[in-house]
Amino acid sequence: MGWLDALRGLAALVVALYHFGILELLPFGGAVWAHFDLGLYGVMMFFLVSGYIIPASLERRGDVRAFWVGRIFRIYPALIGTYVVAIMILPKGDGAVALFRTGHNVISLTANATMLQDMLNVVNGMGVTWTLTYEMTFYFLVTGLFTLGWHKRSSLFAVGFAAVGLVFGGTLTSDLFAHDLNSTRHLVLAAALIVLMGFVCMLSGNPALTRIGGLLVGALAAVLLFTNGRAPIFETLLIFATMFAGTVIYRAEHGQLDKTQAWLVCGFVVVSGVAIGWMYNRNGMENQTWNAGWIAWCGSYTGAWATFLGAMALRKRRFPKVLTWLGAVSFSVYLLHVHLLHTLGPMFGIPPRPTAVGAKVLWTATFLAVTLAAAYLMYRLVELPCQKLGRKVLKTLERVLPAPPAPPVPAPALSTPGTPAAVPATEPKVPAEAGSHSG
Repeated sequence: MGWLDALRGLAALVVALYHFGILELLPFGGAVWAHFDLGLYGVMMFFLVSGYIIPASLERRGDVRAFWVGRIFRIYPALIGTYVVAIMILPKGDGAVALFRTGHNVISLTANATMLQDMLNVVNGMGVTWTLTYEMTFYFLVTGLFTLGWHKRSSLFAVGFAAVGLVFGGTLTSDLFAHDLNSTRHLVLAAALIVLMGFVCMLSGNPALTRIGGLLVGALAAVLLFTNGRAPIFETLLIFATMFAGTVIYRAEHGQLDKTQAWLVCGFVVVSGVAIGWMYNRNGMENQTWNAGWIAWCGSYTGAWATFLGAMALRKRRFPKVLTWLGAVSFSVYLLHVHLLHTLGPMFGIPPRPTAVGAKVLWTATFLAVTLAAAYLMYRLVELPCQKLGRKVLKTLERVLPAPPAPPVPAPALSTPGTPAAVPATEPKVPAEAGSHSG
């Protein structure tokens, strides 16, 4: 998995440099900006990696409860730790943390606690957490599909999201529910209750309750992504098409899917991404996707795919340790870099940005060094201990709320001598893409 760590590390570093404003320090930065968006490139790599590995993680465990305990202790401690650090170090008046500055703190806290805030018409507690909304929505969708036994139908969902984005990317309404404060408040309350009930059911260990919980969160995710996302609907649909395409690649690599089918599906998703960018990311819409236009969109999207496939082609080779280390601390890099930038900038008297070559190099090196050091500390002091704690919590849950044993398989009927054994009239059929799973 070294290649995945390397991709995560590269993606986090690219996003950090994008927010740092590296292009503004380069003489050719304007030309790059017009043709290639570093931010979109980085987050699309993140989404491809998540699409590849997250469903595989759930299916390898075969246990929804174990999967979600792992996710909770993987994400929330680092997220909470970042909020604490940011509030402590940010200069007075800085708006990088909006969690307590919306004027509606209960709504803001509740929505951001579900990590669905970007689908609930609520300001992100931190700007970078918009991608975590898409991650959480994908986890919910995958869990719902897993509980239904539909989790191996990745090709269908990848093609489906891409096709809907192609046809309806400019017409579907993406803010159906939350038009004003009251409707937003009601939507946030409803979503929070559904998520809470879903987690209670999924962590119970009971197969029937697990299915209810998975269906609750999966259905909530499906409704919100089609009706209430902050981003333009064409971007939202392409993100999920890309994530499910990442799952398609995993299945093809592990012999669960015909490789010709996988190439066709992924090719359709890539071509759809380019077509969606060309059709919809113009005439002012680029102001909502934060890039220079359809050329930058298409270059970044195809670039993310090319990088992912290139790393995958080299997956059997040993990747440099610096890249795999960067992958290990990538989540903390992603969460911390904006706050460190806003803290270091005033200390260095920036803005205005340095103009001398030496000053540019010093400023960039300082930012990267401090960010990587802080990310490593967060990784060692928060991420690793909390992941270890999560494993202990899972063992406790399994002891206190053990899953019921699987029902015994009935033994075949014995036949008396000279009498043929009973044979069912038809063989039981298993759907080609359905998989067995436990609660």
